[in-house]
Amino acid sequence: MGVLPSLTSARVRDIRVGLVIAAGGALGAGLRWSIAEEWKATDRGFPWSTFAVNAVGCLALGILIVLLDEAIRGRVLVRPFIAIGILGGFTTFSTFAVQARLLVGTDPRLAIAYLFSTPFVAVVAVAVGAYLTTGTLAIAARRSHRRQS
Repeated sequence: MGVLPSLTSARVRDIRVGLVIAAGGALGAGLRWSIAEEWKATDRGFPWSTFAVNAVGCLALGILIVLLDEAIRGRVLVRPFIAIGILGGFTTFSTFAVQARLLVGTDPRLAIAYLFSTPFVAVVAVAVGAYLTTGTLAIAARRSHRRQS
């Protein structure tokens, strides 16, 4: 028995998945940071950059879910890289929570609007992304089927 655990194929796969998630997370967080730097939120105003990042990230997740399930099968590392890594690093619940807390102290009505609109828009964005992608893939499949006939 050695000191190091044996590297089974499952363990190697887990390490690879962890590495692609970390790489994707770095990309997503870097992108979010650059957007926040360009589109600064104020302590008293609606945090539009975080709101937009979360909405766009959720829309992208809705699109990705359908594409991975229906169009891009067999790519084991794509889902964790994009969905967990990039989009997980890009979207941010922690910043949302801190900004909401700051707004409570300065503008409670704006805080309530932010607290309710962000999750609502996020869920709707995932649904819209999935719906539009499903429809687009169905149209493409029908066109492809007609060409082959």
